[in-house]
Amino acid sequence: MMKIVFATNNQHKLEEIRSILGDSFEVVSLSDIGCHEDIPETGKTLEENALMKAQYVYDHYHVNCFADDTGLEVDALDGAPGVYSARYAAEGSQQTGLSHDSEANMARLLRELGNNNNRKARFRTVIALIEKRNVCPCGCTSIKKVSQFEGIVEGEIIREKRGGEGFGYDPIFQPEGYDKTFAELGTDIKNSISHRARATQKLADYLKTL
Repeated sequence: MMKIVFATNNQHKLEEIRSILGDSFEVVSLSDIGCHEDIPETGKTLEENALMKAQYVYDHYHVNCFADDTGLEVDALDGAPGVYSARYAAEGSQQTGLSHDSEANMARLLRELGNNNNRKARFRTVIALIEKRNVCPCGCTSIKKVSQFEGIVEGEIIREKRGGEGFGYDPIFQPEGYDKTFAELGTDIKNSISHRARATQKLADYLKTL
């Protein structure tokens, strides 16, 4: 079984990824390898952030690893919150403790949208994978391979929260083709159609070729 590090300590994301990848891979978290550092996420795009996290783990622990970054992109807000989705409520605020506060993030998003009838939005996940390949002939460094995989799910932002499952913006995001939010659909359905599921499936398909 292939062992690979997922650059996260978010239990929700870890369980979701493990469920999608199945038993073919042993997916371990940052804490499992003794990494408790706050890895910088200062990129301007999802692609930059995902690669930054994976590169940090690879440089410090020299293991096969992947990292993801996900953003909710709302058309009426010119693609916001985007790369700042997890800390949307904290952007420009003097209040502390708002980063990664899902309730505060949803409240700001609904407030910013107001009565705008254009509710079109999408979740986008980018996964960056770094594989450790053969050691350089001179022995000075290892040769790595970097790959990226993207998953997108279209949908809309509803006007009030619905559902008690999921995390993040799930209670206010209704995927295209469904009349329920991610938080109402349940884990099994969400894991089969979500942005992360689609990106992870591409990752899994690639890993199975190794």
